[in-house]
Amino acid sequence: MEIERFAIHDGPGIRTMVFLQGCPLRCTWCSNPESQEIRTHLLYLSNHCVGCGRCYQACPNGAISFDGHPVFDRKKCLFCAACAEACPHHAIKMAGKFVAISDILNVVQRDKDYYDNSGGGVTFSGGEAFVQFDGLMELLSGCKKAGIHTAIETCGQVAPDKIKQAFPLVDLFLFDIKHTDKDILKKTTGADLDLVLDNLRFIAANNPEKVIIRVPVIPGFNNDLQEIENIFNLALRLNVKRVDLLPYHVLGKTKYEQLGRNYSFPYDSMLPKEALIPLKEMGEKMGLEVYL
Repeated sequence: MEIERFAIHDGPGIRTMVFLQGCPLRCTWCSNPESQEIRTHLLYLSNHCVGCGRCYQACPNGAISFDGHPVFDRKKCLFCAACAEACPHHAIKMAGKFVAISDILNVVQRDKDYYDNSGGGVTFSGGEAFVQFDGLMELLSGCKKAGIHTAIETCGQVAPDKIKQAFPLVDLFLFDIKHTDKDILKKTTGADLDLVLDNLRFIAANNPEKVIIRVPVIPGFNNDLQEIENIFNLALRLNVKRVDLLPYHVLGKTKYEQLGRNYSFPYDSMLPKEALIPLKEMGEKMGLEVYL
């Protein structure tokens, strides 16, 4: 779990982002690989490292060897954070921690004046926020009692009963639609398109104003006029007025390196926003509100 205050891109107004770990998908371009599993991760930022060796000296578990720079045996690491505390240049950090519901709500409520003045609130993201369903429901209930606007960013790979239970407590769903071909979607991300669309239809049928469709525009996957037009047509059929296009970026590649994992996605250049302007113009001509 991580918290980011004063966010402005994931829902209206000034928001607090609460990132919950756990995700049922494995998108090859994932930008938050540290959120895929519910546990602590060690991240090594090699560009911050000066090779002082203090992490090696501090590790009580023999999980670090040293040859001019630290080499981590992640199977031995117990995430005690001794190495991170010893590093003078913050080249090592731990991502993911268990936090009490009450402590999260205290952080969220701290900025209520900003929410009220800007029309903002709290956005729950991930990973996939619905993976930690019981905790999510407590957080949503606490926010509603405090009069705080709530949003959830979801991939839609969620049991329908969970969507239905959460629906009254959620003011806005930021709903990912990555592809309209079920075979391509399954192969590339692991998602079940039928399940995803069933959940989207439920939300839109009950209140289409409660949903914004978000499309991560990914080179070699869905970055073409026909596929984006398919998604725009889906939005129109469901009376969803707004679609956000999110250009592919390479922040995930750096995180994979910090986790000691291989980033298998073949594109290593960011997709500039300018490349999405023809897609935006197409959607607007179709009668949608399209944002980059």
